[in-house]
Amino acid sequence: MEILSVLSWILYFAFQLFFLLMWARLILDIATSFVRGFKPRGLLLIVAEVAYTVTDPPIRAVRKFVPALRLGGVAIDFGWLIVFLATTLVMNIVLGALRF
Repeated sequence: MEILSVLSWILYFAFQLFFLLMWARLILDIATSFVRGFKPRGLLLIVAEVAYTVTDPPIRAVRKFVPALRLGGVAIDFGWLIVFLATTLVMNIVLGALRF
């Protein structure tokens, strides 16, 4: 039972790290859309590269099944939100399993 608990904690912290990278990606996406010449440099460039490398495959996979909602000239993309909610759900399930 001890090994299962340790593996659950490792899984929980992996999802926690992914959760933080999702937030970093959101902040970087907002910065690039509002500031025209925004180009990360130094440590921020490393964080951006890691955030996009880790979070891009699941978001792209969701976008294949859930296309952007077109409202006139605007498209609302739900890929990030669905992955974010799924990550939160899995984290809560793993945390709930740890309490038993």
